[in-house]
Amino acid sequence: MLPDKKSFSAVLTGVLLTGLTALCSAETVLVTGSNSGIGFAFAEKYASMGWDVIATHRRSETPETLKELAQKYDTVQVERMDVTNNAEIDSLAQKMKDTPIDVLINNAGVMVIGKLGDPEVTAAQEFGTLDYEQFDTFMHTNVMGPIKIAEAFVDNLRASKDGKIVNISSTAGSICPPISPFREGYWYKASKVALNMMMKNLAYDLKKDDIVVIMFHPGGVRSEKLKDIKFPGLMEPSESVGSMVEVIDSLTMIDSGKFIDYTGKPQPF
Repeated sequence: MLPDKKSFSAVLTGVLLTGLTALCSAETVLVTGSNSGIGFAFAEKYASMGWDVIATHRRSETPETLKELAQKYDTVQVERMDVTNNAEIDSLAQKMKDTPIDVLINNAGVMVIGKLGDPEVTAAQEFGTLDYEQFDTFMHTNVMGPIKIAEAFVDNLRASKDGKIVNISSTAGSICPPISPFREGYWYKASKVALNMMMKNLAYDLKKDDIVVIMFHPGGVRSEKLKDIKFPGLMEPSESVGSMVEVIDSLTMIDSGKFIDYTGKPQPF
């Protein structure tokens, strides 16, 4: 028995709406440390591309930068998540448990504790005057935080057809020539070496899930810490991020576990 015109029309409408929803379903990115610098540039770039953006920060109140971004783009969801607070990470993961995440960007990190260029701040990471109490802060923020976040949101990435974990690292942590030219930064450098090793290992673990894991050297970027320092040749965050987003889009499983710069060029571990 053939369906009447009314029934057929209803079925056809349902099929078309389902297909249209699938086609129009936006991809989702989660960015840590997104209130300034590279993190904000990632959030802004993906929002401008029509992605759903989960922009996290650790401030007690929502930063003005993210308030304005969320007002400009209704696809931006601002969440508080301190990457050194496991309970906050688990809480957000629970809240987002039914949301597939296509790209997870571990951007939040610490380079110095205090104002860059301050002699006392520099001395805290310089042999002979090392501040050993800072070591845990660097390792917790730059190493434990990213792997905990990857573990907490891995099911969201598995739910994506093309899950990717992006980690902002640095060639300052490379142990192969050419070694970073500045001799201080002991804790920062060590934490980036550890991050690269951790994520290299994770790439092997997640190969079975077809999740790409990558480490980026973003290049010399005029971040919040560097805005008052006159280093030559620094890029604006948007320039580095614009290039990285293109590279991220092109990544396949053959790239998983690589350490590359913002243009996609391989970097020495």
